[in-house]
Amino acid sequence: MTPVPQLPAQATLGDFFRGLMLPFRAVRVMVSSPKLIALSLASGLVTAAALVGLGLFWWSRSFAWAEALLGSGSWRSVVSALVGFLIFSLTWFISALTAPNLLLAPLQDPISETTEERCGDFTAPPFSGSRMVSGTVHSIGHTLLRLATQLLGIAVLLPLNLIPGAGSVAWAVAGSTWSMFCLAIEHLSNPMARHFYPFGQVVMVLRRRLTLALGFGAALYVMLWVPVLNFFLMPVAVVAGTLLFRGLRAAQALGPPPPTPP
Repeated sequence: MTPVPQLPAQATLGDFFRGLMLPFRAVRVMVSSPKLIALSLASGLVTAAALVGLGLFWWSRSFAWAEALLGSGSWRSVVSALVGFLIFSLTWFISALTAPNLLLAPLQDPISETTEERCGDFTAPPFSGSRMVSGTVHSIGHTLLRLATQLLGIAVLLPLNLIPGAGSVAWAVAGSTWSMFCLAIEHLSNPMARHFYPFGQVVMVLRRRLTLALGFGAALYVMLWVPVLNFFLMPVAVVAGTLLFRGLRAAQALGPPPPTPP
């Protein structure tokens, strides 16, 4: 049986649960492939080292910045500690979404290509210097636009914290929802960048299938915060994103890719 998810041609409420199940489908694909297992173990070790290193890097700095901003003594120490923890959570979370993926970038394309081969009707193209350069430039463009999109959303949502009472709750809900959408963008972007789709088309198709994107992003968001599981977030997310790409292609939600360099 093909691992490609069967998606309806039009968006439905059930799309949320289809997106939610994509990482589980990805795990089934991974355990059936020795190559994917090896790549996943390597990425897990790199991710673990990166997440721990980021935590150590931001922890002391975040509380030092908060203390320098608010001072210390009596009630200020308590407020400073809360602000420091907020700064740490924000900086660690943003860097955890980006830094490990930068370190693991050389593994993402092999994982995605191996997944597509297991889906059928795909053979990885032979090595070409011009294609490698074009693909690298195109992928960097996707990465920069993803980061800009993520930061723009956070900047728009930050003023919610100024609303008395309900502001922090609204920020938590809206911020988490935005992070889920950005995770879906990031991991659908990987296979689409390999096929030289423009970044705008990634965002467009996920906006049209918003419940599908949020279901997929929600599953990855939970994985991000679960110890040990988050070490394997990247390979699971790349495989799941590739399956989503093939599912959207099969449902004709995506047109054929642009012409690729020779």
